Amino acid sequence: MTKPDDTELEATLLALTAQRGEGKTICPSEAARALGGDHPDGWGPLMQPIRRTAVRLMKEGKLVITRKGRPVDPDDFRGVYRLRLPEGG
Repeated sequence: MTKPDDTELEATLLALTAQRGEGKTICPSEAARALGGDHPDGWGPLMQPIRRTAVRLMKEGKLVITRKGRPVDPDDFRGVYRLRLPEGG
């Protein structure tokens, strides 16, 4: 299996958040599993590239990273986070 590139990561994140609907969130591991399969060896290594892509998309205004239901600073957040579309986006 080839490693997904930034375009595939971005497309997957945006597609999954759009499918979930406005105001609803996805877990980043859902995107990793969609690209890497259910085995941790497949999706685990994708978590950091997905995080980097999510941060870029938030800075571009295409995605919102939340923690405990609130938007985070894309340059400074830790722990469990979720992703959603911007409101009215």
